[in-house]
Amino acid sequence: MKQFLTQDALKSYLQNKGGSIGFVPTMGALHEGHLALIKAAKAQCEQVVCSIFVNPTQFNDPSDFEKYPKTLANDIKLLTETGCDIVYTPEVDDLYPSGMKNLPHYPLGRLEELLEGAHRPGHFQGVCVVVDKLLQAVQPSHLYMGQKDFQQIAIIRKMLEITKSNVNLIECPTVRESSGLAMSSRNSRLSAEQKTQALAIFQGFNSPSAAAFESALVANGFETVDYVACCDPITLENKPWDERPCQILVAAFIGGVRLIDNQFMP
Repeated sequence: MKQFLTQDALKSYLQNKGGSIGFVPTMGALHEGHLALIKAAKAQCEQVVCSIFVNPTQFNDPSDFEKYPKTLANDIKLLTETGCDIVYTPEVDDLYPSGMKNLPHYPLGRLEELLEGAHRPGHFQGVCVVVDKLLQAVQPSHLYMGQKDFQQIAIIRKMLEITKSNVNLIECPTVRESSGLAMSSRNSRLSAEQKTQALAIFQGFNSPSAAAFESALVANGFETVDYVACCDPITLENKPWDERPCQILVAAFIGGVRLIDNQFMP
């Protein structure tokens, strides 16, 4: 596996390779969910590129940015073992050579006002900026993202429309631990007891109401519930709890760690 620190070196290398390129953007602290994206890309593309970059413009809470787990040596080991061809590990200056002010703004409409957008203002603008920059650096034919970040996929799909990108966005299913807990880099910050308590999210998707789901989370040790919502799977607008099909999305804090998950209800 080749490692590149700058987009100039990465672009130069890729221009000489040719063929289809599958791209998996990550913030590192890789787990089986990320590796499933790499495997999906390998099955479809001639070159697979993974980026590892903890993007400062998408964090509302500076302490969350500081605490985000960084495990680069292990990440590179996992990517090598999974057969990734290229890892791009830039510093902030490489992606933001002019600094982080006067960045582009993407007209995302209602999608960035709902759910995550309401609780993390500006977050999705930061996501769009960095993904757009990464796409320009990698120039992939296919972009692979996990459905655990359901709203993020909807946002990126909108951004690709806005930028008139021809990249093929591939959604991959959420990868769960055997217990049902959705794999997340933030899980490493949970104690064994908190991981068990966090199963209340997965178990709650069959709750009779949003209020019952929220009560079960609080009863199992969650300090704060940002939202439990039943939404239209396309627009993410709110729907009655028992109306199907729908997407149920949840965000809640346990042990000071914010977890998100979602499930489609046919």
